[in-house]
Amino acid sequence: MMKRLLIILTLAAAALGFFPLTSLITENMGLTPLARHYVEKGADELGAANLVTSVVVSYRGLDTLGEVMVLFTATTGVTALLVGEHKKKESEDLAFGRRQGSELLATGAAFLFPILVLFGIYIFVNGHLTPGGGFQGGVVLASAFLLLLFADCRTELNHALLKGAEAFSGAAYVAVGLLGLWLAGGFLDPRFLPSGEFGQLISAGAIPVIYILIGIKVGSELTGIIDAMRRCS
Repeated sequence: MMKRLLIILTLAAAALGFFPLTSLITENMGLTPLARHYVEKGADELGAANLVTSVVVSYRGLDTLGEVMVLFTATTGVTALLVGEHKKKESEDLAFGRRQGSELLATGAAFLFPILVLFGIYIFVNGHLTPGGGFQGGVVLASAFLLLLFADCRTELNHALLKGAEAFSGAAYVAVGLLGLWLAGGFLDPRFLPSGEFGQLISAGAIPVIYILIGIKVGSELTGIIDAMRRCS
């Protein structure tokens, strides 16, 4: 009885604490000054046809860097947790052998793999022009490798290449951010490279470079997580 009463009192206290906040919420039909600046000046300042790209990659680039770090931390944690299970699973595979995948599924995966890879590259290369970007393109790249692993569980990925791509893209991403700070006055400021012609593939300064690096990093990290989970399943 006392436990239930304590729970009710706690919920009531939380409700009283949040009520003043909810009562102050009003509908905002206009843009905030910051949002208005993005809308009105974003294309001229950064040269990206996709305004969302300008916000994600440059205006709030530090937030994007934090998101990449969160994904890196998750990858490290999953790998650390599963390393013991992987060694145990490896011994079982040597004793009993691995199941061979379906030939039909393997043929379909071999056909779709290059298409998915090209599509993922297209998404993050054109992220400054059309909806998409590094995170979306990286997920499509990882899905291509996921398809290969589903088709044949005996498939072995090149872990040295995955780790090298992840490390290079992460270091290059930070380097581009520092170049922006040094040459253009702001971290991840893309204007240290020529803006090019608005709406063309080679435009928006360093934004395409940043999205390519993010796409490679996200794709390699997600692929590493998928492979670690597959080896321990």
